Amino acid sequence: MNLKNLLVKAVMLVIIAFHANTIVLAQENSASRDLSKFNFFYAGEGKIHNMYIVKDGKIAWSYTNLDSKGEISDAVLLKNGNILFAHQTGVSILTPAKKIIWNYPAPQNAEIHTAVPAGKDLIVFVMNANPAKVIVMNYVTNKIVKEFNVPVGNPKGIHGHFRHARLTDKGTLLIAHMDMAKVNEYDTEGKILLSLDVPRPWSVEPLKNGNILVCSASSVLEINRKGETIWEVDTKSIKGYDVSSPQVAQRLANGNILFNNWFNQWGTATVDLKNPPIQALEITPDKKVVWALSSWAEPANLGPSTIIQLLENTGELEKMRFGKLK
Repeated sequence: MNLKNLLVKAVMLVIIAFHANTIVLAQENSASRDLSKFNFFYAGEGKIHNMYIVKDGKIAWSYTNLDSKGEISDAVLLKNGNILFAHQTGVSILTPAKKIIWNYPAPQNAEIHTAVPAGKDLIVFVMNANPAKVIVMNYVTNKIVKEFNVPVGNPKGIHGHFRHARLTDKGTLLIAHMDMAKVNEYDTEGKILLSLDVPRPWSVEPLKNGNILVCSASSVLEINRKGETIWEVDTKSIKGYDVSSPQVAQRLANGNILFNNWFNQWGTATVDLKNPPIQALEITPDKKVVWALSSWAEPANLGPSTIIQLLENTGELEKMRFGKLK
């Protein structure tokens, strides 16, 4: 075998080893393909419950429940390693050993798609129902501490009420009212402190500057408390990437925006492994893509994307409180 053939064979072996041991990133353009850039917790809204922890470019932990019902719409990796997740049919806490240690089932004709910790023992979740409710529960005592009704656009269209809510550092609760095309802010008595018009909001994230980062039907935008758009990217206009359903966005320490893009497993489309859907993008304030994730092949099939939580931020949501409740 001559030197040229040896070199070709060596390159091929490196490529095979790379694909066998790391997650494949999007290949569409020059955006970063270095998965080790982020260590993160990942969960997705799919037909089967799947969650992952990715470290140094590889899957370090995974959870799959083939008998699961509903869809994982929201999930938080807690400081103690447990995972709080809302899955339509209820809200649960999972240990690193993959044991469910607490579960609150959604009542008949109700769904739960979002839940966040509030301090040490409290969980705040929003129930899609008629009437729809915010519930604060002590999961240690398994008792409801507070609850109040919240408005919806269509009381009978339960599935379309809400997907995400987040606590703020002011002790208030922001809710993305999907079927009302509004972002509302509530105190612990259920009083509406702020109501902003946003086209079909899917998720809300309070920013340190007081503004709100929102994923809507086809855009990611930052709005201030007057409802003015400070920054926005139309996800359908991002060249080289097919972004159809932005889910949850976050602002990184460098000022960039990292957001998920969901692939609908209940639709008619199937994943084209030659050109798989984008699962997440990092973009700069001037809307340049600098990092992209698209990993649909074994041994690193992450599946549909809903949540990416950077491991460096673990414990941040637990610092939040809902008013003076404890």
